[in-house]
Amino acid sequence: MKSSGKNIELASFDSIFSTEETRQGGNQRIQQLPLSELVPFKDHPFRVVDDDRMKETVESIREYGVLVPIIVRPMDDGSYEIVSGHRRKRACELAEVEEIPAIVRDLDDDEATIIMVDSNLQRENILPSERAKAYQMKLEAIRRRAGRPVKEQAENSSQIGTHLPRADEIVAQDAGTSRNQVQRFIRLNELSEPLRDKVDNGELGFTPAVELSFLKPQEQEWVERALDETQQTPSLSQAQRIKQESKEGTLTEDTVHKIISEEKKPLYNSVTLSHDTLKKYFPKSYTAKQMENVIIRLLDSWLKKRQQAQER
Repeated sequence: MKSSGKNIELASFDSIFSTEETRQGGNQRIQQLPLSELVPFKDHPFRVVDDDRMKETVESIREYGVLVPIIVRPMDDGSYEIVSGHRRKRACELAEVEEIPAIVRDLDDDEATIIMVDSNLQRENILPSERAKAYQMKLEAIRRRAGRPVKEQAENSSQIGTHLPRADEIVAQDAGTSRNQVQRFIRLNELSEPLRDKVDNGELGFTPAVELSFLKPQEQEWVERALDETQQTPSLSQAQRIKQESKEGTLTEDTVHKIISEEKKPLYNSVTLSHDTLKKYFPKSYTAKQMENVIIRLLDSWLKKRQQAQER
């Protein structure tokens, strides 16, 4: 009987995920709310930045108003916690608009967390650290609703590639990715804040960062100092060696510095085109430099077309 109850609870997720910002009826209502009565979602993992996209949103609100209501839930102190719409709320502040249309819904903590994560993961340009925290918050919320202890999260996240619970499958399916990738992102939460910042700004690769997330806090500090001093970033193989040294209990700060300072092997071997191959495509009068320039232009054109195709 208990198992049946859990299945019913999991099935209720479908009603939570479906078109959250357009659903009508049930336990929700739309009303105009003063910005002064709104509070941000607790531990909201997504940053609200006053960038060019924010400027566009501000201009749109000034001209047309807020076209899509935000989602909020009423709090015991009379305020309303924003579940979806932090950027719209900020844009209203910048546009000097005092009220915003809001869908008011009676949600528990886990329902609100799932909706908050799903509505924000649809955005572009999400930082790795934001995605990592969002995946973890949703995973824990789903487990609580399913009656599974959150402790399973820690037990399973330490072994990437092992059998993962149903919650990981739900998070992965909703995000359009794999369970292993979800777990890799969640591992980033074990990194120190300086190392997470380096992942966000591209100074530290995602895959090496996952390996380094298994290091102890002091060992991560050694990595931070080595990266700053050498101005280099570890390759995957270097990160794996550092992780192995840590696992064996032999890692020292000098070892970290030495490994990261090593000259890295080139990712690609050189490519040589024979004269017989090239003469099929170029006039005899072309010099080697002229042929190189043509090849580079063609490769640039090919790269742009490939990037455009991936963006569709």
